[in-house]
Amino acid sequence: MRVVIAGSSGLIGTALKHSLHEGGHDVVALVRRSPVGPHESRWDPETGRIETAVVAGADAVVNLAGASIGDRRLTPEYAEVARSSRVDSTRTLTSALVHGGFAGVLIQGSSMGFYGDRGDEVLTEACGPGRTLLAGIVRDWESAAQPARDAGIPTATVRTGLVLAPHGGFADRLLPLVRLGLLRSLGPGSAWHSWITLEDHVRALRALIDARHDGIVNAVAPRPARDVDLIRALSDAAGTRPGFLVPAWALRIAVGPAIEDLLSSERGAPTVLRGLGFEWRHRTVEDAARWVFAG
Repeated sequence: MRVVIAGSSGLIGTALKHSLHEGGHDVVALVRRSPVGPHESRWDPETGRIETAVVAGADAVVNLAGASIGDRRLTPEYAEVARSSRVDSTRTLTSALVHGGFAGVLIQGSSMGFYGDRGDEVLTEACGPGRTLLAGIVRDWESAAQPARDAGIPTATVRTGLVLAPHGGFADRLLPLVRLGLLRSLGPGSAWHSWITLEDHVRALRALIDARHDGIVNAVAPRPARDVDLIRALSDAAGTRPGFLVPAWALRIAVGPAIEDLLSSERGAPTVLRGLGFEWRHRTVEDAARWVFAG
């Protein structure tokens, strides 16, 4: 199988690329610099430059491209960077797929941030969008892939939850505090987090490719956890005690508007993955925490 990945240098893209390589598949990474070897192809989403034959000839295209959100202050200016980078990338890809006669499956990146802050509401794939800043960005991101759906291309829109991993992404900001016993919760601790381990997320993406799935998918574990329980599980696995509650006002000062989405309560349900018969290796946050600190 030939798979093209946009955003292959990120946490998820890197892990997916390695998993596919180990499985004997042919992987081509879209890069913005001069390609190094046949497993890279240059593109420029801002100008719409892309080698149509490369992507249209693939069995699957995975779109994870977009400027980082979690490690930057989401000021109005940077929010537009985050939005445009995702929309431009998706439009460039979908245009090439539609005009190139693509016959494979598109795996379109998205986020559980689509739902916004919803309290204790159970969020299935049928729920509508929220009203946070991130929810608006994600809505536009997903909408940019509509031409592929209109052309009849199977498109799995993968709304990813909080990805738990030994390193990278959220782990690089959270785990040092957990290891030092300096964190009990983010804000009051009652918010729900929809999470998934990096290992299970990659396995889910591969399952969606194999199934040629068409539709929305919540890429989360079957048991969401409240914020305080997530931190407790990680602290237990690290051999430390939960530390201090970090007030929401302090987080807003330190991180900026982006923290609103980390404080948001998103109680996601992986209805579609269950229906596909997907088997999680880490079903509970305790399982996930042990895996994180074993890595």
